[in-house]
Order: sequence, then C-alpha cells, then structure tokens
Amino acid sequence: MTYFTWRESGLTSECSSLEAMAARFEESASLMRRMAEQGFQLERRGNEQRITHPDPTIFEAWGFVSEESPVRQLTLIPDLDA
Repeated sequence: MTYFTWRESGLTSECSSLEAMAARFEESASLMRRMAEQGFQLERRGNEQRITHPDPTIFEAWGFVSEESPVRQLTLIPDLDA
C-alpha cells in the first residue's frame, strides 16, 4: 500500500500572530478532511504516523511520493523523447 510518513515539525513556526496560526491549522484541517473523503487513512506504526491510500493512482494524483521500498514501488517511466 502506498504511504508517506506524517512528521509535524513546525506547521506554525513561521506564523507571526495567533490569527495566522489559526488560519494555518484551519487550512490543514480542510486538507485532511478532503484527503479522508478521497479514501486516505492514518495508520500508526510504532511511533510513526503514515498516511496511506490503497490506490496508487489516487495517491500519485495528489502529488505524493510513496515511501514504500524501491522494489514495491518500481514502475517504468516512459521515455518521452523516444
């Protein structure tokens, strides 16, 4: 299953006001809700939080890069110049 690890390391670190912090949290919450509606799920593995999706096509459509082992995620990239 495709996934990436969620590591929150300063979501609001560059915010200069409480209003800016609140807006950042609201934007993030909206994104998380849209992801949930599209079938993304949160999976805990030890101390890690992974955001997963069973359909690699949808995962990639959102612009995410899978952290699966290279053997599991290997796909051929077409040569557009050929």
